[in-house]
Amino acid sequence: MPKIDIAAVPQRKGSGYPPPFDAPCAERIRQRLGNAGGLTDFGVNLMRLPPGNWSSQRHWHSHEDEFVYVLEGELTLVEDAGETVLRAGDCAAFPKGTGNGHHLINKSDAVAVYLEVGSRSPADVTICSDIDMMSSNADGRFVRKDGAPYLEP
Repeated sequence: MPKIDIAAVPQRKGSGYPPPFDAPCAERIRQRLGNAGGLTDFGVNLMRLPPGNWSSQRHWHSHEDEFVYVLEGELTLVEDAGETVLRAGDCAAFPKGTGNGHHLINKSDAVAVYLEVGSRSPADVTICSDIDMMSSNADGRFVRKDGAPYLEP
């Protein structure tokens, strides 16, 4: 049946970033709705972002388009051009390959809820704008921009 039981979709708290880059995203909660529905060409995530948390490190994608739609609350979009407030009903799109690093920060006092949609290109590399980190879809590992691995503390 195509209807997805959202309550049954596993919730993942935090991110897969190595320390200390995981700290700003520690309380975010992601539910992979696209995976739950068996989608393979693009992903759809239901995201809950508590006050003070980031959606991710500021980043851009080499081969993946990305789109966000705010369902509840207020978020601050941070990108190369500055900051923009997004409220329920607002959306933003990030074409692949632009080099325009972006992320969302919840600067409000309430949990924000949004949908995150992105293509799933095996060739994609996610490049972080403000820190020495990137990740390839080919293996999912976070490494330094020169390819060196992050060592466990």
